[in-house]
Amino acid sequence: MKDVISVMIPEEEMKKRISELGAQITEDYQGEAVHLVCILKGSVFFTCELAQHIHVPLTIDFMRVASYGDGTTSSGIVRLSKDLDDSIEGKNVIVVEDIVDTGRTLSYLLKLFEQRKPKSLKLCTLLSKPARRVTEIEGDYTGFEIPDKFVVGFGLDFAEHYRNLPYIGVIEELGDERE
Repeated sequence: MKDVISVMIPEEEMKKRISELGAQITEDYQGEAVHLVCILKGSVFFTCELAQHIHVPLTIDFMRVASYGDGTTSSGIVRLSKDLDDSIEGKNVIVVEDIVDTGRTLSYLLKLFEQRKPKSLKLCTLLSKPARRVTEIEGDYTGFEIPDKFVVGFGLDFAEHYRNLPYIGVIEELGDERE
């Protein structure tokens, strides 16, 4: 039996909202450049789509952190496995994340980035799950607020599966095997 996934946010609704976020960032940074920090692996789909809708000069770097492992709940332990390639000092930094869940990972990251002296530091998240928050953190640019469900698609995964779904879905039932 395969996993049963229902659509929470359809592809077209996601693309429309990402376009709106890009337009807002473009307006907010008129005459300036922005430096997007894509948090791997989950936000790579979102970052690429968002970047296409930002019409000011931009650069992109990548960082990899994790607090989930292969489970469906955060372990509470943040592991940094790939740091930035370039300095963010003096740059307008926008951290691009797939989802703000407990807030632990982003709280850790934002404190780390503040120490690196950016000109400005903002958070752009595709999804926000406030019911799970244990740390006070809100996105400056938020795509969708969602209920406390484990979601997959558009970069979000379950044990590395389902990142390539073009929508946000909820696993309603787990199957017996994963291929």
